[in-house]
Amino acid sequence: MNHRMSIIIPILNEAEHIGKLINELLLHSKAEHVLEIIVVDGGSQDGSQAIVQQLSLEKSNTQIKLITSEKGRAKQLNNGASEASGSILYFLHADSSFPPQNFDALIISEVKKGNLAGCFRMRFDSDHWWLRLVSWLTQFSCRACRGGDQSQFITRELFEDIGGYDESYLIYEDNILINALYARKQYTVINKTLTTSARLYHEHGVWNVQYRFLRIYIKRWFGASADELCSYYKKHLC
Repeated sequence: MNHRMSIIIPILNEAEHIGKLINELLLHSKAEHVLEIIVVDGGSQDGSQAIVQQLSLEKSNTQIKLITSEKGRAKQLNNGASEASGSILYFLHADSSFPPQNFDALIISEVKKGNLAGCFRMRFDSDHWWLRLVSWLTQFSCRACRGGDQSQFITRELFEDIGGYDESYLIYEDNILINALYARKQYTVINKTLTTSARLYHEHGVWNVQYRFLRIYIKRWFGASADELCSYYKKHLC
């Protein structure tokens, strides 16, 4: 089987980050592995679209596509997946996560071993002792150590079998998909480090953010609806 991947990045007003991310992805991967980078815009007003369009003209080895979608990360991710041609889908956050060098070869190697979905371990771009500890814990397979900032690879076949991202979730959509993968015992953590932004922790305070995320996790555990989780997030972290 010819394993090639489609990278899918949802954006909304990410002019500050999207150009750097695309260039990093191209620098740290091979065109023979990465079929395309699909950027799914949810209605940006800051020039993000123009940046992506310019890069699509400048870069020739890997195709860069810009598509538009109704706002909502789960919807954008699903729309990107529907346009993808690769046998492996790699979902990445535009504003925070930079995968390791040769991430493409690492992912393809796992898929060839029969590991059809997973993520990288994570490191925050912060020296705060708690965030360093949280980063260290992401090397382990425990479900509680997972999150969307670690990125997500999954074969197209498995993604379609699960039904994609649950679009009723405006937040926590990554975790819902991860829950489904853990339920199928189909998840692996690649022991290479992805760097992610601690911006949210700097803006709202490390302990406050950690507490709010824990509350969201517990609320979902006890059956809170997608709307309840979204309302709580908007009240405390937006």
